[in-house]
Amino acid sequence: MADTYDLIVLGSGPGGYVAAIRAAQLGMKTAIVERELLGGICLNWGCIPTKALLRSAEIFHYMQHAKDYGLKADGISADLDAVVKRSRGVSKQLNQGVTHLMKKNKIAVHMGTGKLTAPGKLTVTDKDGKTTEIEAKNIIVATGARARDLPGTPADGKRVWTYRHAMVPTEMPTKLLVIGSGAIGIEFASFYNDMGADVTVVEMVDRIVPVEDADVSAFLEKSLTKQGMTIMTGASISDIKVGANGVTAKLKDKAGKETAGEFSHVIVAIGIVPNTADIGLKELGVEMDDRGFLKTDPMCRTNVPGLWAIGDITAPPWLAHKASHEGVIAVEAIAGNHPHAMDPKNIPGCTYCHPQVASVGLTEAKAKEAGYELKVGSFPFIGNGKAIALGEAEGFIKTIFDAKTGELLGAHMVGAEVTELIQGYTVGKTLETTEAELMETVFPHPTLSEMMHESVLAAYGKALHI
Repeated sequence: MADTYDLIVLGSGPGGYVAAIRAAQLGMKTAIVERELLGGICLNWGCIPTKALLRSAEIFHYMQHAKDYGLKADGISADLDAVVKRSRGVSKQLNQGVTHLMKKNKIAVHMGTGKLTAPGKLTVTDKDGKTTEIEAKNIIVATGARARDLPGTPADGKRVWTYRHAMVPTEMPTKLLVIGSGAIGIEFASFYNDMGADVTVVEMVDRIVPVEDADVSAFLEKSLTKQGMTIMTGASISDIKVGANGVTAKLKDKAGKETAGEFSHVIVAIGIVPNTADIGLKELGVEMDDRGFLKTDPMCRTNVPGLWAIGDITAPPWLAHKASHEGVIAVEAIAGNHPHAMDPKNIPGCTYCHPQVASVGLTEAKAKEAGYELKVGSFPFIGNGKAIALGEAEGFIKTIFDAKTGELLGAHMVGAEVTELIQGYTVGKTLETTEAELMETVFPHPTLSEMMHESVLAAYGKALHI
């Protein structure tokens, strides 16, 4: 006899475990299936441990620049093993926190690999090969995604790394090649650069962090180059050879000039592949797009009745907070509570390099393509007292408005702590705020957030401190 539930969640990442908790809160008998670690990639191998690594690198950076703050620090060095150990400890703590939340909310946890066998039915196979049959009227698929391999050069964990290998390195890279300049690539490039590696970033399109506003991309490239990185945009890689002691590759720049490069390690950060194989989706006839991501409606329903999908297995953006919000939407819809659909333009994005990058809404180019007449404002960190006092006067905040209605269309930031600031604009966009409300808001002084106010004022020719 199969164990019966109101809801089964396949995958316990930030989408899956949040969905399970919300379902339990609404009185549903809920089960969650996880093949590896509760918390999924985000808590164990993604968002959280990378931030722990980056925090160590940030502190190391400040220690090396102690004299800029009137301080003395001699004999500064980094212990990579200890840095990694701290990062893994942070992940373990959060994994234990999710375990506690499952018990607190009386959610049945099935550890093993789940496979859909029929509508509403799922088989879980544990590490010893034992199978358990479970069933529910509704199942949410939240199996996430994995790193995409470089064609012809699969990651081996020794010389060629994915993000998982880069988080638990067996040795410190001396000369590192990072392929791809999205958030993952740039964050690891920033970490290893701060830790002392010679870093080269190769991006095939014409600018780094290409989903961001062009002004942000240009500023970040200039900043990272100043920090000692080699940045190649509009570039390509060929003839990669992996040896026992390193990797050689041919690099072609945007002008077509080809050079041979030798590196101790390579990090491949060229995108993700959805985890859809061998879980019964094709057999059930679940519709997917041409890249293999599941198609869903605004409530996260697939085309198969009773089967829902959230997070990185579905359409972009592939972000943990988007997955969590989708989990709540799906559960509320299952409960018949008529939730609001999520507007992708109100989902913030953050990159935790040094300096940080954060954004929400349309870039200036996308807003123009959409036919808007624009009001655009920008304010530099150098004009902010708190930024100067912090010794972080590098960066800017840019805001984009519909000139006709005053609607906030987008906000883009680069600089210290902007990943904490962006939520102010995200709330504003969600509340359909115009420039008038933002101008009339009182921002505390001295704070970095004052730059948000000044950027809005600048869009309308009213900036006070530039």
